[in-house]
Amino acid sequence: MSYTAAALVGIVVAVVLDLVVLRTRLLATRQWWLAYAIVVGFQLLTNGWLTGRLIVTYDPDAIIGAGSVPFLGDGRIAYAPVEDLGFGFALVLSTCALWLWWGRRLSSSPIRTVRTELPEHTELPEHTELPEHTEHTER
Repeated sequence: MSYTAAALVGIVVAVVLDLVVLRTRLLATRQWWLAYAIVVGFQLLTNGWLTGRLIVTYDPDAIIGAGSVPFLGDGRIAYAPVEDLGFGFALVLSTCALWLWWGRRLSSSPIRTVRTELPEHTELPEHTELPEHTEHTER
């Protein structure tokens, strides 16, 4: 599978996950697109720096373009192959959709309380300070 095909599969999987499987519908919100604009800006900065300096290279047969590394054009944006933008989009969308889905599930579950009182049989050393919300009675 080429890098281009893998990026397209990643995008489709992320969109289906958001809209159909998890039903978080992030893609339908303005907040998602504003947040993604920030993410993609930083993605282009870091990815462009790595590919523009040839720290990261790609097989020209696996990506769109002829293999040259221009700033813009020949299948590249800010030196990075357009496929990287597709992978980044799929990664960020999947992560945010799962985060939202799990957050909704956890918030609808019964709240678990943590016991803050001391058991009846607990003996405290003489100079132990107790938290303010815990009452200590002499026995």
